[in-house]
Amino acid sequence: MSTVITHIDERGIATVTMNNPDKHNAFDDAIIAELTQAFNAVASDDSVRIVVLASAGKSFSAGADLNWMKRMVGYTHAENLRDSHALAEMLRALNFMPKPTLARVQGAAFGGAVGLVSCCDMAVASTRASFCLSEVKIGLIPATISPYVVAAIGPRASRRYFTTAERFSADTAKQLGLVSEVVEADTLDDTLEQLIAQLLANSPAAVKAAKQLVFDVADRVIDTPLIADTCSRIADIRVSEEGQEGLSAFLEKRPASWLQPQ
Repeated sequence: MSTVITHIDERGIATVTMNNPDKHNAFDDAIIAELTQAFNAVASDDSVRIVVLASAGKSFSAGADLNWMKRMVGYTHAENLRDSHALAEMLRALNFMPKPTLARVQGAAFGGAVGLVSCCDMAVASTRASFCLSEVKIGLIPATISPYVVAAIGPRASRRYFTTAERFSADTAKQLGLVSEVVEADTLDDTLEQLIAQLLANSPAAVKAAKQLVFDVADRVIDTPLIADTCSRIADIRVSEEGQEGLSAFLEKRPASWLQPQ
């Protein structure tokens, strides 16, 4: 049984599923490598428009696998560094995916799983979901996931949850900005579909450029170079193929080409 399954539907929705429910989708070095490969594959597949990160069973992911943690006890510093770089590469691949990403969080997300959710552009959580940055309980820190978690929930909340290792609810996760929507378990997929429909209604090229725009302007000083850069970007996309098609469709009161059946 494969522990990571990718399915791409006729609309170009790629669902990457962690498929290890007996172990609550905990991950080890092998699963991290599989996830990295899956993320890179859908990123480079031109038929894919949206990526959903999901998992099988009642838990989203318990974080690090117990047997992997037992092996780590005997690792040298160099071996630990190698492992952390592999995890960092997996998170980077997901965070900087050039397509919209949605996390489907049906249950508990612990440790590194909070990092996975933080790397997605949007997350829909069931009311049954819960979250915990539990690393300090066993003498560790959430180091590799920290850039993404801090970006998602902010420094103040991170200082609390990194140090208390307390479990928090889906509602609290929404208040913190970690998840976008909290719904009952039986409407989780319907809510995901609503977000997918919103994304599919938009220009694929513009969606990709808009996501990159956020990365490139966040936390920058609003100065002459930044203003010049943003002016150049809007000029470039206005004269692009999809920019011209979108403007023409709007003015002509007709559906844009990306809304029409292929």
